[in-house]
Amino acid sequence: MNRLKEMALQFNIELSDLQIQQFQKYYEMLVETNKVMNLTAITELEEVITKHFLDSLALAQVYPEIYDDSKKLTVLDLGTGAGFPGIPLKIAFPHLQITLMDSLNKRIRFLQSVIDELSLSDIEAVHGRAEEAARNADYREHFDLCVSRAVANLSTLSEYTLPFVKITGMCIPYKSAEVEEEVTEAKRAIQVLGGKLTAVKKVMLPGTNIDRSFIFIEKRKATPKAYPRKAGTAKKEPIH
Repeated sequence: MNRLKEMALQFNIELSDLQIQQFQKYYEMLVETNKVMNLTAITELEEVITKHFLDSLALAQVYPEIYDDSKKLTVLDLGTGAGFPGIPLKIAFPHLQITLMDSLNKRIRFLQSVIDELSLSDIEAVHGRAEEAARNADYREHFDLCVSRAVANLSTLSEYTLPFVKITGMCIPYKSAEVEEEVTEAKRAIQVLGGKLTAVKKVMLPGTNIDRSFIFIEKRKATPKAYPRKAGTAKKEPIH
């Protein structure tokens, strides 16, 4: 965990002893639960630190607003899975108000146990599919920022995420290094859904040769009521 502390400093994130203990406990719970539930293929401590913890925190390199504890940003981590990037962001930036959302209830139960064990506040774990939750007035156009490390292509992912983002808010998916073609193909979908692609920013994870791309999509106008379409449609028939 000393390595995590050193590497996080390269992102200008100074982790306290308590925060390091929280990361340690999270790791232990992740590995233990992974024995009975498929949460992650990555379980070696060093790999988890790099490919899950540091990767989650890499957002801070490109989105400095996250450091501002006066803003109380509301953040949705959609398709959070085992809690990435939402829980590492919450540990490192306790002022963030985070909602973790996943379609699998047993993952949500695991995340709730992590939240309780780490004594995290202003964070909730919600069971729901994006297509249904985005029609709930409590969540639609509610968030300052939506993040996702989900694997859906950008056209599909935009339909899942943009309905949750308030006007002037941001959607910033985590993507692998090569995104140019995907970005080009998603431009119409982003526009239809009320967004505007403003930047693609790249970060190399400290101590690795792993590149991460962040797609910056600003919400310019309300998402039309027709979106998101019913479950499965965005994946089968992305907006072109």
